Amino acid sequence: MEIDSNLRNRIYRKEILEISQKLSALHIGPAFSCLEIVDTVYNLIFKRDSNRISDFILSKGHGAMALYVVLKDIGVITSQEFQDICQKGSKLGGHPDRGNPGVFTSTGSLGHGLPLATGMALARRDKNNAREIFVLMSDGEMMEGSNWEAILLIPTLKLSNICILIDHNKSISRGKIKELHPNLMPISNKLEAFNWAVTEVDGHDTDEIYKSYIELQNINKPKAIICNTIKGKGVSFMENQPIWAYRSPSPTEFRVAINELDA
Repeated sequence: MEIDSNLRNRIYRKEILEISQKLSALHIGPAFSCLEIVDTVYNLIFKRDSNRISDFILSKGHGAMALYVVLKDIGVITSQEFQDICQKGSKLGGHPDRGNPGVFTSTGSLGHGLPLATGMALARRDKNNAREIFVLMSDGEMMEGSNWEAILLIPTLKLSNICILIDHNKSISRGKIKELHPNLMPISNKLEAFNWAVTEVDGHDTDEIYKSYIELQNINKPKAIICNTIKGKGVSFMENQPIWAYRSPSPTEFRVAINELDA
């Protein structure tokens, strides 16, 4: 029986928290901020079509737990593989590695996903393959020059078969972007100036993300969906706190977080 997206994402968050109790540190905040975005791609846009999993690049590799928990849910990785994440002998590490189930691009070093997608999209178009490539990026990753080179090049090549989803939580591990790199914002105006079709949404509302994606389909340009999110979304003491970029909760914090998600 299909469950609604809000309940599904609460379950996902609890499963990620449970894994965190096996590890000294985990990228929980970045995973919680992009969870609904990954959910929308796989459970709404791809509609559980296993033939489409190669259409997705998690460029913000530190959000890997969001990818893994969704891949488990749709049956691409097993429950045991999920439980063994970052354990001795495990296939799955803290960042996605190409060759593992459901992972077609190794990421973690920021600024690589979109340039890779550019070449992939060009090759697909030359082979008359119109299927889009989706790239999930962090806003902090937008500080990488390689991304802006790709953002400038993609419309020039008329690659309308690329859709980027930007996890815009306005935070990096060192603090708030508006204080550390204020000229990055607003992102939307910059993308529009480079001839992208751009929309902004609530990044924790799967229906809104999906609706915006559908509305962009009639525009013959590369697409960008800026998803306004909250780092650590769903657990009050984690929300908008940079320390949760890479940390596991203590047993007491874990119980508080689980109780909040159960409420």
